[in-house]
Amino acid sequence: MQEALSEALALSRVQFGLNIGFHILFPAITIGLSWLLAYVRVRHAISGERAWLETYRLWVKVFALTFAVGVVTGIVMSFQFGTNWPGFMNKVGAVAGPLLAYEVLTAFLFEATFLGVMLFGIERVPGWVHLLSTLVVAAGTTVSAFWILALNSWMQTPAGHVVEGGQVLPASWLGVIFNPSFPWRFAHMVLASAITAAFLVAGLAAWRLLAAPEHAGARASLRMGAHAAAVLLPLQIFVGDQHGLNTLAHQPAKIAAIEALWHTARGAPLTLFALVDEERRENRYAIEVPKGASLVLTHSAEGEVKGLDAFADHAPVMPVFLAFRVMVGTGLAMLALAWGSLRFLRRPPRWLLWAFVLFTFSGWVAVLAGWIVTEVGRQPWLVTGILRTADALGEAGPARLGASLTAYVLTYAALLLAYVFTLFHMARK
Repeated sequence: MQEALSEALALSRVQFGLNIGFHILFPAITIGLSWLLAYVRVRHAISGERAWLETYRLWVKVFALTFAVGVVTGIVMSFQFGTNWPGFMNKVGAVAGPLLAYEVLTAFLFEATFLGVMLFGIERVPGWVHLLSTLVVAAGTTVSAFWILALNSWMQTPAGHVVEGGQVLPASWLGVIFNPSFPWRFAHMVLASAITAAFLVAGLAAWRLLAAPEHAGARASLRMGAHAAAVLLPLQIFVGDQHGLNTLAHQPAKIAAIEALWHTARGAPLTLFALVDEERRENRYAIEVPKGASLVLTHSAEGEVKGLDAFADHAPVMPVFLAFRVMVGTGLAMLALAWGSLRFLRRPPRWLLWAFVLFTFSGWVAVLAGWIVTEVGRQPWLVTGILRTADALGEAGPARLGASLTAYVLTYAALLLAYVFTLFHMARK
């Protein structure tokens, strides 16, 4: 019986992780792309140049396709709260329910209401109405992200609540929403989305320029994407550092897992890479920077950093350790390409165009790696200190979960391939 429950828990976690991981790919584009579209629309309204109009027409199609896939996958994900994790809403529904409802209401009022005008009204309504619709849709995507990240942050660092009769109830909505990790988490995700969209725009524009080197709209798109990435990536590094310090203050066990730091130490080393051995609780073949972790995390070379030995419960170390390094490494590579390309953008050579094509979906890699750090890093808690993941598990058995997981994998793989192929086809055409 215990073995079946353990298997069901593992399969439920993998299935939900697959669903939310696949879903997050699309909001990670639409949030940032909506603001890039707003920028392009404003530039066209000011200058009247046809290149900006051509650019807008291409990217609004990409936005529409991405938005539609994101909505569909979001609906599938929401069902799993009831099927796989009924204990979540039973325990914290009084907090989670309203926040999810606010997100749906926001999406309906701002995005759904004005999306039709944005997509089909450019020649059917006055210019100022269409421009306003584009701006409202961009604001709507950001406000929707606000509510989702408020809930996710509350699950990481809960605040503003009371527990009565075994139920978690809101005591202060301001405390719930603006919980300790929310400001940095929200800023980190919005910037990640903008950077993801910037590289998508630059990559598909580079693909177009390989076929049509003189295409004015593609040239404008490449410059816009590269310049946006060059500006936003340093901001993201700063916000990421502050988010890390916030995590150290409120989720020190997660930081210990990120650093694979097994023992509390002063002057803790920064492990660049290692083979993490969780059974022996040691790092093999480690490449370290002496006192680096203390310097980064405490801003003092002799600062104390708590190790995993200080916590009764902590996340699995290997996935968190590796995912964090993938996120940081991908971000640094993106920064190198964005900054290194600036002097070549007027007449980009083919090698640079191919580099941007290869980095088209690099934002996805960084976002997914960051998501693994965030969500796996809080285990074994679903809501930190309040609800363990195992206590929220539903009644579905391993056989049913395994079958549905297989169906999800096959469906999402086909959908992802179709989406990527369609984007490159649109850009080439």
